[in-house]
Amino acid sequence: MIPTPDHNVLVRLQGGAPFAVPVGIRVGELCRTLAPPDGLAWLGALVNNEVVTLSYPIEVDSDVTLLTIADRHGWRIYRNSVAFLLAKAVRELFPEARFAVEHSLGSGFYCSLTAPGGGMPPNAIEQLRRRLRELVDADLPIERRKISFSEALRRFREAGQQDKYDLLRFRNPPKVVIYDCNGFTDLAHGVLADRTGALRHVDLIAHPPGFVLLFPDRDAPPRLAPFDPQPYLFRIFTEHKEWGRILGLRTVGDLNRIIADRQADEIIRIAEALHEKTIARLADRIAERQPRPRWILIAGPSSSGKTTFAKRLAVQLRVNGLRPVAISTDNYFLDRDRTPLDEAGQPDFEHIEALDLPLFNEQMARLDEGHEVVAPLFDFRQGLRLPQGRPLRVEPDQIVLIEGIHCLNPRLGSAIPRDRVFRIYVSALTQLNLDEHNRIATTDNRLLRRLVRDHQFRGHGALRTLDMWPGVRRGEKRWIFPYQNEADAVFNSALDYELAVLKPLAEPLLWEVKPDQPQYAEARRLSAFLESFLALPYGPVPPNSILREFIGRSSFRYG
Repeated sequence: MIPTPDHNVLVRLQGGAPFAVPVGIRVGELCRTLAPPDGLAWLGALVNNEVVTLSYPIEVDSDVTLLTIADRHGWRIYRNSVAFLLAKAVRELFPEARFAVEHSLGSGFYCSLTAPGGGMPPNAIEQLRRRLRELVDADLPIERRKISFSEALRRFREAGQQDKYDLLRFRNPPKVVIYDCNGFTDLAHGVLADRTGALRHVDLIAHPPGFVLLFPDRDAPPRLAPFDPQPYLFRIFTEHKEWGRILGLRTVGDLNRIIADRQADEIIRIAEALHEKTIARLADRIAERQPRPRWILIAGPSSSGKTTFAKRLAVQLRVNGLRPVAISTDNYFLDRDRTPLDEAGQPDFEHIEALDLPLFNEQMARLDEGHEVVAPLFDFRQGLRLPQGRPLRVEPDQIVLIEGIHCLNPRLGSAIPRDRVFRIYVSALTQLNLDEHNRIATTDNRLLRRLVRDHQFRGHGALRTLDMWPGVRRGEKRWIFPYQNEADAVFNSALDYELAVLKPLAEPLLWEVKPDQPQYAEARRLSAFLESFLALPYGPVPPNSILREFIGRSSFRYG
């Protein structure tokens, strides 16, 4: 340790040599002479593995990493900051309209804007695009401030922001963190950029009945990412949003009110009934299709609930007089020492060649011809294929359900006759928002599911799951999302009550991650996110629920 005066602390900036700075110096002052790469703007920083604003004061010895949009944490700052700026522009131009950042869509956020008489105001997109440019050019400060709880309630009530008022009703912090920009105030849900001038790369495009807020491509900033409309997913999101509106369940504040009023059991029953009805309709559709499919391929990203969905679909197929047999591609994983490596030299479990493709395709071809095979079994705790397998034969009148993340990839199942295949894509597309301007990322929903499941059934702590998650996300973008439009049907596995159930199970796991570990930034963000929810006990969750795949005590057997 280098000796320093009492009024100084040591800072290691961007991994360089430590140097002394005055206690209380702002992060932004450290980067004034340090130009960001590729002409990008500094958006925030990691200080001792905590994501902070550029106005954050350095009070202890610190490792500081400055963030741009090219960084994972910086990209989140940028998206949230642009959504904040858009909400400000809407409030200025259309103060009577209802505006909401509804959900992600392709490379952007789908937004709704409804005038009091219905529909979008005329020329709204062009007016908003122009106002965003003006706000960026003005380079206005975005100030992070703390105000009293009572002051926050008063502000949001007087501004007619009932969603934010409702979110605070079930919390009791002595101080509330807000962001303010030239008179526009919003609750703080994470870190924002410190000035509007840092948000130059953004666009709006029409997507009836609303529009999409576009962001730069994370892999090639500041170029805007091309927009993929994803019509299947958009339809599912729209249907689920409408369902939430009918039930009066659009925001976390709504969910908390339902929990506080002891009406959660009814919401659980309705949400589960919707799942059952949707699965039953899918089974009817498969049974009625001519020629009848023999192979049902079920794909989706990690922790989307594919396995339980497949088991529930099998039940409904039996109701239709069919005899399903289930196969999980997870049992075709190669031993861990044979798993492909990613760019960092780590095992890439999302890679399609992490599966024994030759064996899988050979066995599927033999099954289709009526032969018996010995299907492998994989032990996830040991990372090894078990020495014994499972004898398997598919009778001529049976239907085969195959589930796994790669099931829509043509390399998997290339030996299966394509004219007898029905493809289903499963994803957890939550329609719930924190408030009108702040969406809940579907990836956060899945990550919390996986944290709980990995702890319960795979012997992994939160540290390992969080460490693996960026690689999981990279693999999804490469191996799963490009094939989602190949699906014949999409199933939304999200349950609007589930984050309240996951909260008490996930929080202790996240608290185990400490500030000296790189995964702390993500653990702290998720912990702060869960603070917005009232907790629900998992007792009322039905034993056949998709959520039971992650929290345990399912009526189905796995593995």
